[in-house]
Amino acid sequence: MTNDSTSSNSSAWTGMVPVDDTALAVTDTGGSGIPVLYLNGQFATQGYWRRTIAELGTGFRHITYDERARGKKSKTSADYSFEAAVRDVDAVLAARGVERALVVGWSYGAFVASHWASRNPDRALGAVLVDGAFPYDWIDEAMERRIRKMFRQMSWFTIPLRLTGITPRMSADQQADSNIELGWISRESELGPVLDRIAVPTRYVVASGTSLGSKGDEQEVIRTSLGGVTARNPNIKIAAKVPSNHGAILKKDFRAIAESVREVAALDREVR
Repeated sequence: MTNDSTSSNSSAWTGMVPVDDTALAVTDTGGSGIPVLYLNGQFATQGYWRRTIAELGTGFRHITYDERARGKKSKTSADYSFEAAVRDVDAVLAARGVERALVVGWSYGAFVASHWASRNPDRALGAVLVDGAFPYDWIDEAMERRIRKMFRQMSWFTIPLRLTGITPRMSADQQADSNIELGWISRESELGPVLDRIAVPTRYVVASGTSLGSKGDEQEVIRTSLGGVTARNPNIKIAAKVPSNHGAILKKDFRAIAESVREVAALDREVR
């Protein structure tokens, strides 16, 4: 599997990539395979992808990074907005000399991946969206209050974990702001057109059951919005509906994610 999207084959590298007022911890396995850029959950770290990467093996070039204030090494910032997260994709790819990549995003990262793929049809080789990027109007003022309350209640045990990298070095209000912003970005009127513009092979891997902060069948109802997405855009398909829940999908169903990456990579090779 060779790749023509980099100027030269890259050696394995781990280091910091400066961007805006911060710097991001990046790991690049190098090699001549198709570059796959992994985009984390909202407050997760690059280590979550280790099973998927091991399953895919050395035939791909794997690039992971920790977003602003996430993990042990990425620096804090004055900007934790969604647009900053999308800009960071370009910063990481540029720093590693990668012009075109296949993006794989879980949860919050699926939203980032969908926006980046939609905005960069000539640079995206394809996308795999893991239990995220569902266009659904789930946010309102009552939900905003619920989110702020949840993060403030959680702060008593998340703050001591910051040094370990398990929780982000962001205040409860900053985390809530990020989650609320995502709610407004998720609205069908906002996300629907983004997904409709995706012009590259895109596959969803969908979890089952609840996620942190959801109640009852809220999450399953949100997932039903994909029916309209796949009906409107032939580039987008649901590759798998897996039994694990939102939080466990990268641990328990990494094989389904890896298979979707292989499928999208094969479709790109067919086009080229």
